[in-house]
This record gives sequence, C-alpha cells and structure tokens, in this order.
Amino acid sequence: MQGRALDFLRSYAALIYIFLSAAVIFLFDTWSPLHFAVAVLYSVVVVLANLWFKRLGTIRTAAFCAFLTGLSFIITHGADLESAASARTLISLAAIAITTKLALLNIVTRERLIMVGKEKDNLARFFPPAIVEQIAKNDIALSTTRYEPAAVLFVDMIEFTKFCSALQPQDVIAMLRELLCSLSASVFEHQGTVDKFTGDGLIAVFGLPVSNDLSATNAVRCALTMQARLQAWNDERAASGLEAVAVAIGIHYGDVVLGDVGCESRLELTVLGDTVNVASRVEHHCREDKASILITDAVVRRMQSEGSEGTVRRFTDRGFHTIRGHSDAIRLFAIPRDGVLDVDQL
Repeated sequence: MQGRALDFLRSYAALIYIFLSAAVIFLFDTWSPLHFAVAVLYSVVVVLANLWFKRLGTIRTAAFCAFLTGLSFIITHGADLESAASARTLISLAAIAITTKLALLNIVTRERLIMVGKEKDNLARFFPPAIVEQIAKNDIALSTTRYEPAAVLFVDMIEFTKFCSALQPQDVIAMLRELLCSLSASVFEHQGTVDKFTGDGLIAVFGLPVSNDLSATNAVRCALTMQARLQAWNDERAASGLEAVAVAIGIHYGDVVLGDVGCESRLELTVLGDTVNVASRVEHHCREDKASILITDAVVRRMQSEGSEGTVRRFTDRGFHTIRGHSDAIRLFAIPRDGVLDVDQL
C-alpha cells in the first residue's frame, strides 16, 4: 500500500514538473522578442516524460507540447502562414515529432531489456549461468520439440515420509530448501539443467538444451559431488544433534524428447521418453541394491567414449538387474552407500 502511494506521489510530482516546464517554454515562446524556434525546447520536456512515463504518458506529453506550439503561433501571428514564424513553428513541431519517435523507440528497447532480464532470471533457476548466456546469445528456441541424446539424473531423499514424521512443518521446509539448494548447485557446476524439483529431490538433464561432449561424465561427477557434499552436511547436522539425510541417485543415458507440455495457461519445458523412465527406475533400485549411486551400462559406455575411464573405475559392476516397467535386464554399476569420496577428492 505504501509502495503504491509512493509511486502515485512520484508520478504526480513528475506530471507537475513537466507541466510547469512546458508552461515556461510556452510563455517564453509566446511573449519573447527573440526570433528563433523556442518551441524546440519542448523536445526536452518529451525526453523528461520518457524518463518517468511509459508510452501513453510520453505520447500525451508530446501532444500537449505540440498543442502549446500551435497555440503560441496563433496568439502571436494569427493566420499569417507566410511569416518566418510559421517556418520556426514547423521546425519545432518536427523536433517534437522526431524526439517523440526516438523516445518511443527507447521505451520499446527498455521494455525489451527488462523482459530479457526477467527471462534470464527465470532461466537461471533451472540452467547454469554459462548455458543461460548461450541460450540468450544464440537465441536458442527452447519451445522447439527435439529428440536428442542426453544423460538424465534422478535424485530423491530416502525414507522422506519417515524422516519428516518427527519434524515440525517449518523444519521440513527449511531442511528441503537447504538440501535442494545443494543438489541444484551441484547440477549447475557440472553444466546440467534442472528439469524439475520433485519435492524431496530433483530431475536433472545433461547435454540439453545445449549439447555437451561430456554429458554422461558431467552427470556422474555431479552425482559424486552431491553425495560428497551430503556427507559433509550430515557431519554438520550430527554435530548439532540432527538426523542424517540420505539420498539415492540414478543415471541413464539415451535419447529423450525435449519439449513444452501442459496447457496454454501453463506450459513446462521437460524431457520425456524411455531414458527418463529408466533413470527413475534405476534411482528407486538404489534402495534394494543398498547403493548411493547407480548408473547403467549405457552411461558407462558413453563415459568411456568421453575419455572418462578413471571415473568409471570408481564404480562396482553389479551385474544385470530387472527393473520395474522394463522387460530386458539392465547392467548396473554402483557406488555403495559407504563408498563416496570426500568433496576434496573429486
């Protein structure tokens, strides 16, 4: 309420200032003995209006200035269109028109910059800064449906319901905010994008919407960083007498569909396809396999082609497993729950 009142007072003060400025120019133009296009000074009034008002305010100010210019000519010269004063008046009107045109272009540019800034801020919630800059610089159309390979990472908190049963709601929200901030920071540091937050976890994609030659490697290193930071965070929680938090991470690599889904009132950019479903099932399989991170053989093959054999060697081959919703057995590689490196070792 106070903000609206302050905005109103500012607009009112600006309107008075513009009116007084225009009135002074009118009086000077009408009764000054000097013979030059005084009304050109109205351009300054239009520029001031451009600083304080939007399109309509600027147009109204320009129209008011043009009216005063014509009124001054009629008062001082009547219908004498042959005098030099008529030429000066036309010059003044042209100056007002040109200034108004430039002012409106400035408003359009200013609004576009504000919109771009808002779009960047919105993108920054889901994409790392480097990818946001690439999207803006190269004008990448995120709404275009594409079918491309990518690494998909699922991470969820283990036994979330049981963990939260003894906590107050505000404590649950505070814990989740801290957890999700840490998880998403790891995604961004490894050139991934947050597809969506799932309440007690998130879905991340590596290699889209901007392609990356190390998409699988980045996804796996992101998972290792997540678990290492989680261990450091749990050490801090233990020192404060708080219960440890555990998460499971599953990663799969393959073709995904990137596109907008939803209705016209609310569209959401997301990835779909069997790769996403498998990544989700692999993450759930972590509980059965007592693993903190599980990756598929498709991820391993992709990492090997990316030259990341050293990272692959950190994982233990757990053989073939049948996961829910998938008829064919999938070969899985794991980091056990006690086998994650410290963050300084990554």
